[in-house]
Amino acid sequence: MAKILIGTSGFSYDDWRGIFYPDGLARSDFLSFYSQEFPVVELNFSYYRMPDPAQCMRMLEKSAYRIEFVVKAFQGLTHELTGESLSQILPRFKASIDPFWREGRLGAVLLQFPQGFHYRTESRIYLESLIKGFHPLPLCVEFRQRDWLRDSVFTTLKELQVGFVCVDEPPLKGLLPPVAEATSQIGYIRFHGRNRSKWYTGDTKERYDYLYHDDELKEWLPRVSTVAEKAEKVFIFFNNHRRGQAIANARLMKDLLSAHGEGHELI
Repeated sequence: MAKILIGTSGFSYDDWRGIFYPDGLARSDFLSFYSQEFPVVELNFSYYRMPDPAQCMRMLEKSAYRIEFVVKAFQGLTHELTGESLSQILPRFKASIDPFWREGRLGAVLLQFPQGFHYRTESRIYLESLIKGFHPLPLCVEFRQRDWLRDSVFTTLKELQVGFVCVDEPPLKGLLPPVAEATSQIGYIRFHGRNRSKWYTGDTKERYDYLYHDDELKEWLPRVSTVAEKAEKVFIFFNNHRRGQAIANARLMKDLLSAHGEGHELI
């Protein structure tokens, strides 16, 4: 029976005050508050700046070691690739998140590649080198370009024991459709919202400004079951963070899965 952990992509948002966080709660106490309800969080700040080990330790302490942390890989490893990505940036990044790994609280490292990262020989070689360089840390990879959706990719990810990230996002040309697949003991699903009008024209707040309705999340119940049948643990994250919509949808998904029934254990 797979364990399902539901959380949000990020937690430190000022516009969650009065919606999720109490108005008077200090920002430094956000994670403590968050960890009282959710068993896992996806850290996105690590994409923009390299984490600091001391900062990771403080987060562990703030969460009272209750939750798992999924850490998005630094942009120098997935988006801004140079000759130093594997030789210098990778070892620095691994060292920076070592407290999570050492304390048994690292759920996974998320390798999220941009839409311009196509299925090409050089890309496949780089990805395999990156995966091997991260060993033994648990990895999951998210593609934004649908030309990676092929059986050979799934087979390779299974051989390397790297999780495939299933996504819900706008039905736009080139983006991934809602595929339900698991290629390691970790299943992974990210809900980005379906704001197609702002996906390419808006900033990150506008792009992910979307509230899922019940029926839209119900579409995913059989897909979650499919992923849970193939994995030991399933992470479900909501990235539609504007105005606390991710909180509302995470709670709704938990209720829907609870009512849906068998085949998994909600944490």
